Amino acid sequence: MNLRIGYGYDVHRLEENNELWIGGIMVPHYKGSVGHSDGDVLIHAICDALLGAANMRDIGYHFPDNDPSLKGIDSKILLKKTKKLINNKGFRICNIDSTICLEKPKVKDLIPEMQKTLAFVMDLETDLISVKATTTEKLGAVGAEEGIAAMATVLLYKE
Repeated sequence: MNLRIGYGYDVHRLEENNELWIGGIMVPHYKGSVGHSDGDVLIHAICDALLGAANMRDIGYHFPDNDPSLKGIDSKILLKKTKKLINNKGFRICNIDSTICLEKPKVKDLIPEMQKTLAFVMDLETDLISVKATTTEKLGAVGAEEGIAAMATVLLYKE
């Protein structure tokens, strides 16, 4: 069995009057992500980890931010397409481990819904998707509530 590890990272600026999408769900908050798509940092980090593990470049290569057809796109669509890309190359997902990094709002109570949504989109068992949340203890742009970041690690296998 061929195993591959991939790592993904994404960050977005937060501004008022934008929606905050994390892990495929809308999170109530007065600030939201600024991005070409819906700005879902968690899904973008997972996409990058999946693509990296399969040695297929990154999310920007497959879904460029200068493509007008992708403006405002639901990141769940990008995740579904990413999974199809890696599956077409013969890879399957063993598991995903991810971390959301933001000061506010607190999202710990929303994590089970994120896991369920991500599992549904990727047609996986919920138990294969770990989502954690942390802060930066008020340090940096994330700590100042100017941005949000996410990291993801995935393990793929190819029989």
